Amino acid sequence: MPEQGSPGGEAGSRAGQDRAWDGAGLAAAVPPQGGAKDDPGSLAEELLAGGEIDVAEEVGAETVPLPAQRGLTRRTKGLLVAGFAASVVAVGVGGYVVAKPYLLPDDFDGQGSGAVTVRIQPGSSAGEVGAALTAAGVVASARSFINATEQKAVADRLRPGHYRLRKGMAAGAAVDMLLHPGSRVVKKVSVPEGMRAEEVFRRVAAQGGLPLNELRSVDTDLLGLPEYARGVEGFLFPATYEIDPDSSATDVVAAMVERFTTAAREVKLAQRAPEVNLTPLEVVTVASIVQAEGGRDADYPKIARVIYNRMGLGMPLQLDTTVLYAQSRRTLKVSEKDTRVRSPYNTYLREGLPPGPISNPGEKALMAALNPAEGDWYWFVTTDPEHRITKFTDKESEFVRYREELNEYLGTN
Repeated sequence: MPEQGSPGGEAGSRAGQDRAWDGAGLAAAVPPQGGAKDDPGSLAEELLAGGEIDVAEEVGAETVPLPAQRGLTRRTKGLLVAGFAASVVAVGVGGYVVAKPYLLPDDFDGQGSGAVTVRIQPGSSAGEVGAALTAAGVVASARSFINATEQKAVADRLRPGHYRLRKGMAAGAAVDMLLHPGSRVVKKVSVPEGMRAEEVFRRVAAQGGLPLNELRSVDTDLLGLPEYARGVEGFLFPATYEIDPDSSATDVVAAMVERFTTAAREVKLAQRAPEVNLTPLEVVTVASIVQAEGGRDADYPKIARVIYNRMGLGMPLQLDTTVLYAQSRRTLKVSEKDTRVRSPYNTYLREGLPPGPISNPGEKALMAALNPAEGDWYWFVTTDPEHRITKFTDKESEFVRYREELNEYLGTN
């Protein structure tokens, strides 16, 4: 049975701005000189034209953490639209207009320039995000950013993370960039079903940029593992994970464990384990074998049934994947010598399940372990690994024939 290989106040100082006074004494600000008011949406495409964002590739980029409290830089680009402190202003003989004085918040024009990386922390409000962007020089004021999010009705769509923006952006353009998925400074790592823990760590190190030794040596007490887990093997749930520049090895591994916990809760793993006369850890172990043996999704419940049928008769499982796990190897060719390797994971020599999972299963494999198919099979062979064709039987003679089919396949492939 061969093995298959497989996220405050507004600006007040107006120094440097020319003003013209009309006859009524109302101040009318001379429009500020700025860059062209380009379409903010085009900035996203221009900035992202280079493809995948990698913060390590940005030379001279500045990372600005979100401050807890920080004053806003006062700019000189607001527009004074109602003068005097009085709320009643004479505009003609006997005529009065009631007006409420207010200032439009400072804002930049155009798309900005240069590069800056800004971090938005979890739980940040639109005002806090605006303060961070103001401190980084991205927008002119927090209020202009807040107004832009309100006008676009997107305040609830702001997400934590690191974002690559430009300095001197119009608030609306900054909002558009924050909402564009490609603005995130993040590395994505996809972990497929059936990978072993060491393979997962190597992939995260290679694609996520985290030190391999740190991944291997994470403190398991900080991961939120289930009480029944004996280590991380089996609990690094296959999915695509987003790794921020400041993510630690513990952060990433804990996210994988958390995702497993979610899946286990959804399938009611702990509650349903007694239905198949197993402990929760044993269910994960069966699922890991099912996942490692591979085949098509529809075969998973059948593989689980073969395991349970053999265990019910006290037969050794004799699964090649357990031997290969003991040897830290991956191959379709398992020799008789391999089946004699001394290891608690060698199910040719030891009855029952191995002491723990041999891979990290996905939700379908977990479901198969809890919902085995009905059948009297005691053997199965993946006779055509390329097309994932697996045959099941309750007769040893058929098993031998299926094994010969596999050997023929291996001899020509």
